[in-house]
Amino acid sequence: MRNQGKSLTQFLNEGVRQGLGLEADLAVLIGEIAAVCKSLSYATRAGGLEGVLGTAGTENVQGETQQKLDVFANEAMLDSLGASEHVAGMASEELTDIHPVSAGRSRGRYLVVFDPLDGSSNIDVNVSVGTIFSVLPAPAGVSELAAQHFLQPGREQVCAGYALYGPSTMLVLTTGNGVDGFTLDPRVGEFILTHPQRRIPADTREFAINMSNQRFWEPPMQRYIQECLEGSSGPRGKDFNMRWVASMVAEIHRVLIRGGIFMYPYDSREPKRPGRLRLMYEASPMAMLVEQAGGSASTGYKQILDVQPDDLHQRVPVILGSRNEVTQVTSYHTQTAADAAN
Repeated sequence: MRNQGKSLTQFLNEGVRQGLGLEADLAVLIGEIAAVCKSLSYATRAGGLEGVLGTAGTENVQGETQQKLDVFANEAMLDSLGASEHVAGMASEELTDIHPVSAGRSRGRYLVVFDPLDGSSNIDVNVSVGTIFSVLPAPAGVSELAAQHFLQPGREQVCAGYALYGPSTMLVLTTGNGVDGFTLDPRVGEFILTHPQRRIPADTREFAINMSNQRFWEPPMQRYIQECLEGSSGPRGKDFNMRWVASMVAEIHRVLIRGGIFMYPYDSREPKRPGRLRLMYEASPMAMLVEQAGGSASTGYKQILDVQPDDLHQRVPVILGSRNEVTQVTSYHTQTAADAAN
């Protein structure tokens, strides 16, 4: 077996040289993020051998029980990127507030927002998990970084991506010029380009949603899922397959590789909470990836990348994947809203 593609380092260097909008500082930062993901790949593979399975006995800012590997991954990201001269500050699913890192030196040009270990509830049963990251421009001329400087809509992202820790470790990213996937070659310790310029098919027969929450969904989502379940004998005229991994990284990776639609819609269990997934470090970076691969990403009523954040840990409904299916779902939401207004 031999490598067919170029290394991540070669890919990034070419992007800088070819003037494709990839700044040299950003290329270095992406390499630094990739280096952290390599170490997290080892930790997830080692599992019980390294004593990182099980709960940490603490809760994060979301009120969720932290796994030991959640804590390890968060500290690894903070420590590694905190040493980068290109990072001005970070925000994480596991932190209440932002984490400025530029004290005592010139301020970096970028803000990094991340979910250090998405799907961590799967760790103990050896199911794929991952890391999601988003890179935003740091404000110029600001002497003291604050949370408000992170509250930028998704279209301001200069890079978004994820690492998938599965049978193989992959790094998938975009800097605004399509989506490229790299596989970690453990023999040389390098990410190698294996999935260049991914495109999501516009049509699909596969959907991913947590059906246990069905009774709490809004009518347009109820309608869409019911039509999928009716299959070829229903109004859609085709049979669908359902998938659910409970790891957003694994779900979106499947969509990028073979198409599909992933949904975590609004539900009525907590009426004041607009959604379940976090906008800044889950929904927005995944929405950028999906749109760059030719798909679509919506809350049901608005494109995710157009949502203006008002809180670091803001939640939104998420509907993303194959364009024609997302359009179908959003049309039901639009119709319901119009009927309610009349």
